[in-house]
Amino acid sequence: MRCNLALWDRMIRFLIGILLVTYAVAGGPFWAWGGLFFLATSGWGLCPIYGLFKIQTLRERHQRRVP
Repeated sequence: MRCNLALWDRMIRFLIGILLVTYAVAGGPFWAWGGLFFLATSGWGLCPIYGLFKIQTLRERHQRRVP
């Protein structure tokens, strides 16, 4: 698999993930645990939903293989 998330996309996902998980831990609704998805995809640099729709924010010259 190849990475499909640019650095700016990964940073935004990380921030959203932290905010949602913090909200869930503080007693927010169940859907706020979806922030774990954002944290995981920002860490891996790969979004399966982007892959499904053939979307990528990472330019070709910056791509690398994901182990």
